[in-house]
Amino acid sequence: MNLELTDLREEDLKQVKDIYDHYILNTTATFFTNKLTIKELKEMIKIGHPKYKSFLIYYENSVCGFCYFSRYKNRPAYDRTAEITVYLKPGFTGRGIGLFTLKEMEKLAGKSGFRVLIGIISADNKQSVALAEKCGFEKCAHFKEVGEKFGKILDVVAYQKILDR
Repeated sequence: MNLELTDLREEDLKQVKDIYDHYILNTTATFFTNKLTIKELKEMIKIGHPKYKSFLIYYENSVCGFCYFSRYKNRPAYDRTAEITVYLKPGFTGRGIGLFTLKEMEKLAGKSGFRVLIGIISADNKQSVALAEKCGFEKCAHFKEVGEKFGKILDVVAYQKILDR
């Protein structure tokens, strides 16, 4: 499988926005309910940050998604922990791309000094839950009825993985 992560650049944000807008408008994978602006994306996804890196995911030389690390909490004691986010274009799920991406992110996380990765997932997002578990993430929290989208009350689950030292 020809897969690659490349550093996200500011000029790539339009592609990221297109992918993310699909999930905002059509799924409960994100709890945003309205499309984000490029400015809002730039506040959420760090570009060129030495620690909290962001990437485009290429499959067969075409962009098929994006992924990034973000701060778990904005306090220095949490600097060993990162939240991870992965979104694939519709039609690219179920091909092993997410699995490849999470494994690559684990390698990169260690190089950035992270020892714990956390994924925050809508509980009804069964594909993402299955992917997290397949990659060795363990469920560490279940927040009941914390969100509502499309008239549906939603739970959120947290998964974590403690990385090898």
